[in-house]
Amino acid sequence: MPAMASTGPKGANGGFLRLLRGVGLIVAAIGAIVSVALMLRAGARTPRFLLVLFIGWLLAPFVVLLWAHVVSPRWSAATRMMLFGVTLIVAAGSPAIYGEVVNIRPRGAPNAFPWVIVPPATLLLIAIALPLVALTSRRRYRRNTTV
Repeated sequence: MPAMASTGPKGANGGFLRLLRGVGLIVAAIGAIVSVALMLRAGARTPRFLLVLFIGWLLAPFVVLLWAHVVSPRWSAATRMMLFGVTLIVAAGSPAIYGEVVNIRPRGAPNAFPWVIVPPATLLLIAIALPLVALTSRRRYRRNTTV
Protein backbone atom coordinates (compact mmCIF):
# COMPACT_ATOMS: atom_id res chain seq x y z
CA MET A 1 0.00 0.00 0.00
CA PRO A 2 1.53 3.38 -1.00
CA ALA A 3 2.28 5.88 1.73
CA MET A 4 -0.23 8.69 1.87
CA ALA A 5 0.83 12.32 2.12
CA SER A 6 0.67 13.56 5.65
CA THR A 7 -1.73 16.35 6.42
CA GLY A 8 -0.12 17.23 9.75
CA PRO A 9 1.92 20.32 10.49
CA LYS A 10 4.94 18.91 8.67
CA GLY A 11 3.05 17.18 5.84
CA ALA A 12 1.85 18.34 2.43
CA ASN A 13 -1.01 20.45 3.79
CA GLY A 14 1.09 21.80 6.65
CA GLY A 15 3.04 24.18 4.41
CA PHE A 16 -0.14 25.43 2.78
CA LEU A 17 -1.82 25.94 6.17
CA ARG A 18 1.25 27.80 7.48
CA LEU A 19 1.06 30.04 4.40
CA LEU A 20 -2.65 30.69 5.02
CA ARG A 21 -1.89 31.48 8.67
CA GLY A 22 0.70 34.06 7.64
CA VAL A 23 -1.58 35.58 5.03
CA GLY A 24 -4.43 35.59 7.56
CA LEU A 25 -2.32 37.49 10.09
CA ILE A 26 -1.38 40.08 7.46
CA VAL A 27 -4.96 40.41 6.17
CA ALA A 28 -6.33 40.81 9.71
CA ALA A 29 -3.73 43.47 10.51
CA ILE A 30 -4.51 45.39 7.30
CA GLY A 31 -8.26 45.16 7.97
CA ALA A 32 -7.73 46.50 11.48
CA ILE A 33 -5.54 49.37 10.28
CA VAL A 34 -7.98 50.37 7.54
CA SER A 35 -10.92 50.15 9.97
CA VAL A 36 -9.16 52.37 12.51
CA ALA A 37 -8.20 54.86 9.78
CA LEU A 38 -11.83 55.04 8.67
CA MET A 39 -12.92 55.48 12.28
CA LEU A 40 -10.47 58.33 12.80
CA ARG A 41 -11.75 60.02 9.65
CA ALA A 42 -15.41 59.55 10.59
CA GLY A 43 -14.86 60.58 14.20
CA ALA A 44 -12.81 63.70 13.55
CA ARG A 45 -15.15 65.79 15.73
CA THR A 46 -15.82 63.05 18.30
CA PRO A 47 -14.50 63.62 21.84
CA ARG A 48 -11.16 61.82 22.30
CA PHE A 49 -12.34 59.60 25.16
CA LEU A 50 -15.32 58.36 23.14
CA LEU A 51 -13.10 57.87 20.10
CA VAL A 52 -10.68 55.70 22.12
CA LEU A 53 -13.60 53.60 23.37
CA PHE A 54 -14.93 53.17 19.84
CA ILE A 55 -11.51 52.16 18.53
CA GLY A 56 -11.20 49.51 21.25
CA TRP A 57 -14.70 48.27 20.36
CA LEU A 58 -13.83 48.23 16.67
CA LEU A 59 -10.56 46.34 17.21
CA ALA A 60 -12.08 43.59 19.39
CA PRO A 61 -12.88 41.20 16.49
CA PHE A 62 -9.43 41.72 14.98
CA VAL A 63 -7.74 41.00 18.31
CA VAL A 64 -9.76 37.78 18.58
CA LEU A 65 -8.80 36.79 15.02
CA LEU A 66 -5.12 37.57 15.60
CA TRP A 67 -5.18 35.52 18.83
CA ALA A 68 -6.90 32.66 16.98
CA HIS A 69 -4.22 32.70 14.27
CA VAL A 70 -1.51 32.53 16.93
CA VAL A 71 -3.02 29.46 18.64
CA SER A 72 -4.36 27.81 15.45
CA PRO A 73 -1.41 25.46 14.71
CA ARG A 74 -2.94 23.00 17.22
CA TRP A 75 -6.31 23.04 15.43
CA SER A 76 -7.56 20.70 12.71
CA ALA A 77 -6.99 21.65 9.08
CA ALA A 78 -10.72 22.26 8.58
CA THR A 79 -10.88 24.65 11.52
CA ARG A 80 -7.81 26.53 10.31
CA MET A 81 -9.32 26.85 6.83
CA MET A 82 -12.52 28.24 8.38
CA LEU A 83 -10.44 30.67 10.44
CA PHE A 84 -8.81 31.92 7.26
CA GLY A 85 -12.22 32.31 5.57
CA VAL A 86 -13.70 34.17 8.53
CA THR A 87 -10.60 36.38 8.65
CA LEU A 88 -11.06 37.31 4.99
CA ILE A 89 -14.75 38.07 5.54
CA VAL A 90 -14.10 40.25 8.61
CA ALA A 91 -11.00 41.97 7.19
CA ALA A 92 -12.73 42.86 3.91
CA GLY A 93 -16.28 43.30 5.18
CA SER A 94 -15.62 45.58 8.12
CA PRO A 95 -13.77 48.29 6.16
CA ALA A 96 -16.32 47.97 3.34
CA ILE A 97 -19.13 48.67 5.79
CA TYR A 98 -17.24 51.41 7.64
CA GLY A 99 -16.27 53.06 4.35
CA GLU A 100 -19.92 52.86 3.26
CA VAL A 101 -19.13 50.72 0.24
CA VAL A 102 -21.76 48.40 1.71
CA ASN A 103 -24.58 50.31 3.40
CA ILE A 104 -26.16 48.44 6.33
CA ARG A 105 -27.63 51.47 8.09
CA PRO A 106 -31.42 51.35 8.30
CA ARG A 107 -33.30 54.44 7.25
CA GLY A 108 -33.32 56.95 10.09
CA ALA A 109 -30.54 55.20 12.08
CA PRO A 110 -27.73 57.35 13.47
CA ASN A 111 -24.41 57.61 11.63
CA ALA A 112 -22.72 55.54 14.36
CA PHE A 113 -24.94 52.50 13.64
CA PRO A 114 -22.33 50.53 11.60
CA TRP A 115 -19.61 51.28 14.15
CA VAL A 116 -21.79 49.93 16.94
CA ILE A 117 -23.26 46.83 15.24
CA VAL A 118 -20.37 45.42 13.15
CA PRO A 119 -17.99 44.42 15.98
CA PRO A 120 -20.51 42.27 17.89
CA ALA A 121 -21.82 40.83 14.62
CA THR A 122 -18.32 39.77 13.57
CA LEU A 123 -17.58 38.40 17.04
CA LEU A 124 -20.79 36.37 16.77
CA LEU A 125 -19.70 35.06 13.36
CA ILE A 126 -16.35 33.98 14.82
CA ALA A 127 -18.00 32.45 17.89
CA ILE A 128 -20.38 30.37 15.77
CA ALA A 129 -18.28 29.40 12.74
CA LEU A 130 -15.04 28.24 14.35
CA PRO A 131 -16.48 26.01 17.11
CA LEU A 132 -19.01 24.54 14.68
CA VAL A 133 -16.30 23.48 12.23
CA ALA A 134 -14.06 22.28 15.07
CA LEU A 135 -16.88 20.15 16.45
CA THR A 136 -17.81 18.62 13.10
CA SER A 137 -14.18 17.93 12.15
CA ARG A 138 -13.57 16.29 15.54
CA ARG A 139 -16.63 14.06 15.07
CA ARG A 140 -15.49 13.13 11.56
CA TYR A 141 -11.98 12.35 12.87
CA ARG A 142 -13.32 10.12 15.65
CA ARG A 143 -15.60 8.30 13.23
CA ASN A 144 -12.71 7.63 10.84
CA THR A 145 -10.33 6.42 13.56
CA THR A 146 -12.78 4.01 15.20
CA VAL A 147 -13.33 2.00 12.00
